Amino acid sequence: MRRHAAPSSRSRAGSGRPRPSARDWLSGIRLSGFTVIMLGLVVLGAFVLVPSVSGYVDMRQQITRAEASVALAEEQIAELEVERDRWRDPAFIMSEARERLYYVEPGEIVYLIEDDLPADENEDPEPVDDEVAKDEHDWMTVTLRSIVQAGLAEQGVASDDEVFAP
Repeated sequence: MRRHAAPSSRSRAGSGRPRPSARDWLSGIRLSGFTVIMLGLVVLGAFVLVPSVSGYVDMRQQITRAEASVALAEEQIAELEVERDRWRDPAFIMSEARERLYYVEPGEIVYLIEDDLPADENEDPEPVDDEVAKDEHDWMTVTLRSIVQAGLAEQGVASDDEVFAP
């Protein structure tokens, strides 16, 4: 008996045989009734579970947001309790009344200093430029005069950029 060797992949590709099409491949698939029923159950289970899973995810997001707001509220409550405890201390109340409302004990003399800066800091600073300090023209009349002169001029003056030399 003589054995025939299987043709190599090179000889198959170059043999000129047509490759099977997708239609031929699909027609070769045989599905039993059991397989069709199982695939139908998987698809039905997916349709049933997807809304439940999305509802679960939405609920978890709402729970997370609610827990975050509860934690924030607890922090605010703790801060307010500390503030309340400070206001229960008579020394704190007295210091706040002195600072905010200028309350004094009977017999005390209060001095309010309105301007406590040294005299040299209250003076006007030196001008930035001598021309700015010396020029005391009314800007409105200067602007109006410039507009009127520009409107009454018979010939405009060209700048160096606008002059074209041939």
